[in-house]
Amino acid sequence: MRATFRQAKVNKTELDTALDAFLAHLAVEKGLLPNTIEAYGRDLRGYVDNLEAMGIRSTTEIREEAMEYHLARLSRRGLVAASRARAISALRQFHRFLQREGLLGGEVFEVRGPKRGRRVPRVLTIEQVEAILSQPDCSTPLGLRDAAMLELAYGAGLRAGELCGLALDALLDDQQLVLVRGKGGKQRMVPYGRPAGRALARYLRDGRPALVRGRLFPHVFLNHHGRPISRIGFYKRLKQYAASAGIATDVSPHVLRHSFATHLLEGGAELRYVQELLGHADISTTQIYTNVDTRHIIEVHRAFHPRARS
Repeated sequence: MRATFRQAKVNKTELDTALDAFLAHLAVEKGLLPNTIEAYGRDLRGYVDNLEAMGIRSTTEIREEAMEYHLARLSRRGLVAASRARAISALRQFHRFLQREGLLGGEVFEVRGPKRGRRVPRVLTIEQVEAILSQPDCSTPLGLRDAAMLELAYGAGLRAGELCGLALDALLDDQQLVLVRGKGGKQRMVPYGRPAGRALARYLRDGRPALVRGRLFPHVFLNHHGRPISRIGFYKRLKQYAASAGIATDVSPHVLRHSFATHLLEGGAELRYVQELLGHADISTTQIYTNVDTRHIIEVHRAFHPRARS
């Protein structure tokens, strides 16, 4: 049996005993996998070592300042976000265990971890979007439908559910506006532009009547059975068009929405207006697109600044 990091220490302190009890708790009561327990043990071994380096030998001597010192050292190690989040999760659970067991002295304090950075959304270039929009065969009712859906999805930045659930009375054709019911039942009015208007008008005139099949659905977009098209159905069609346009990456309806927001910002739109168009309740949700837009700024600098390439 191989030696572990816990067996290497001969003279154990009260902190070591408390850590042993916590790891046993994870194994027996929580039923965590051995690899997970070992990872938690490594993280908490570093915490105990830091406490002992500060002269702390008992759990009752731990104070918030000591924990903050350990967190600062973690930060300086340059761990990736996932590793740092795991280390802080281990620290939080260890402290809660000590509190339940009555092993902490002084005031109870909460271990606060860093917020995980939001993933930068994947976006398409304008040329890639245009290539996708040109794929539907507009000589068929389904092709007319797909062309209108793609144009409206990108032209108005709609979510897949908003697009597929769109009702006929939500279209204000003369103003090229659509009344969208978003998350939480909130409504917003979104413009969709002339290309989407033309594609929509042609679909409503020549495509949708061929798909209705005598059914009375209020939805704008119908499938070949005359029923409302599903989000999965639209997603599959979009993937097919992206592939036929030569785009290797996975393209989902949300990628079109991300592209809509990014291209607006690249064109000079203010963030708060993009927030309204997307229907975000909190502008911090919209701010993820400013990270994407930074790439455009870098490209502009490299292309036009006299000292960018010298």
